[in-house]
Amino acid sequence: MLTRTDAKARGLADLPPVQADSLLALIALCDADPRPEKIDVGVGVFRDAVGNTPILKVMKEAERRLVDTQRSKSYLGSSGDKRFAELIRPILLGNEHAHDERIAGLQTPGGCGALRLGFELIATVNPQARVFVGTPTWPNHPPIIKAVGLPIVEYGYYDRQSRHVLFDEMMASLNTAEAGDVVLLHGCCHNPTGADLTHEQWREVTHLVAARGLLPLVDIAYQGFGRGLDDDAHGLRGILAACDEVIVAQSCDKNFSVYRDRVGSLFVKTGTVETTKTAMGHVFQRAREMWSMPPDHGAAAVHIILEDPQLRADWLVELAAMRDRINAVRQRIASADPRLAFIGGQYGMFSMLPISREQVLTLREDGAIYMADSGRFNVVGIADSDIDRFIEAVVEVMDA
Repeated sequence: MLTRTDAKARGLADLPPVQADSLLALIALCDADPRPEKIDVGVGVFRDAVGNTPILKVMKEAERRLVDTQRSKSYLGSSGDKRFAELIRPILLGNEHAHDERIAGLQTPGGCGALRLGFELIATVNPQARVFVGTPTWPNHPPIIKAVGLPIVEYGYYDRQSRHVLFDEMMASLNTAEAGDVVLLHGCCHNPTGADLTHEQWREVTHLVAARGLLPLVDIAYQGFGRGLDDDAHGLRGILAACDEVIVAQSCDKNFSVYRDRVGSLFVKTGTVETTKTAMGHVFQRAREMWSMPPDHGAAAVHIILEDPQLRADWLVELAAMRDRINAVRQRIASADPRLAFIGGQYGMFSMLPISREQVLTLREDGAIYMADSGRFNVVGIADSDIDRFIEAVVEVMDA
């Protein structure tokens, strides 16, 4: 038997263990729990009043049309469904930027694909760029950034005890950033806190970013789940107006409820049409290396919905219904106890309860309630019939 004495002789058996993803581990724990009354507010999917993650009616109709009319499963190319990106463009960027030829986009496999592609582009042009990331943030942000080799500078974004955005700390940190550094911004419905910047705070951040020559990368995965499509994109559109260079990572997984189909897009703005073309050449090259061609089905269905005036109108109605449920559940929880009142003033699917890891474990063990150790919970991960029990259990551990 060969003795491995040289690093070059190492094989797969020599790989070190990987630390398990905490959210995936939580999902596995919940799945294995036999208690019928269990509540899963850890996984990040929209659920309706009876606890289901529905397929939108407009999506069902679009998929029927797709089955009836699609004549080929041939490759589409690295840009994916070009018409999909064109139709998403005004919804995301607004009419004021929809025809700006300095902005170009392409379809990606979900928001994750867009984020990875955007950071790959940054690492190509400036591998020394630091990425300023507010904490807490979506747990997959740091691994994606580290995977492309970019250094991270963390700053406090949200205080769990006061339940407020640490705006002064954010601005102080960004004031230490240098030209070429990157600022990762949540477009709306902040994950995991639900605490968004106000319009005035967006203006201050935008002014600072533009004045210091920083590169904003805006992650907008929940547009339409907060205050509406346009209001949720307010900060992003201000950034686009003020900055010559912007990267936008977008997801349709939530607002079209197509989680498993992985539908997203990446948009890139530079100072001129020609430099944008050059940047997109690098984007296409990286996309080719990573996934070659993005999956077609979900984007093709979204394309059908947005191109048909009646389906588009029906989608807006269904999107509003999802948003209304999110906000209604927030208000119901907020009104139950003064210590939970802050939840009513936040947006999107997530908030962070002011409880310790030990209290989270108590909820899990005694109440069959599953959430992240940080206290992050999915506001609409609860069926209507379980909301009161959820609130009672949370208040009980807070009182203990």
